Amino acid sequence: MTGSGTQPTVLYASERTFRVWRYGVGHSHLLLRSLPAGRDTTRLDLHFEAVHAMRLVTRYEALRVVAVDEPEFSRVFAESGVPPVWRDAQLIVGLRSRSGTGYVQCERVILDRREGRTGDELDPPGPRDVVWSLRPGDPAPAPPP
Repeated sequence: MTGSGTQPTVLYASERTFRVWRYGVGHSHLLLRSLPAGRDTTRLDLHFEAVHAMRLVTRYEALRVVAVDEPEFSRVFAESGVPPVWRDAQLIVGLRSRSGTGYVQCERVILDRREGRTGDELDPPGPRDVVWSLRPGDPAPAPPP
């Protein structure tokens, strides 16, 4: 899932700022959140499930989630200590932004959107709208709106 030349394939892009919001060791779940700002009334949550390795900065301005190339995938996978038999069940995505870079090795990524101006509650009332998701082996999706 890499782009042509040196430009990685962008899997998701947003001009909003995402912050590291929560990491749960028990289920290895990482959450990056973008709170509503200005006239925008939606909250965006980027969930990483079954996280095995990560390198993060605390916030991502104008976030781009990108496909990593094979050498980076192999390096991160080897450093994670996950047995080679699980290689095909892993995603490694790059996080790029104006404020820093990183990566996450996991089994699934989900982006959802919820109405609501607060970010205090864990699960606000009302439905969530799953905007985008990715699992190992999925074809490279078109970037969501």
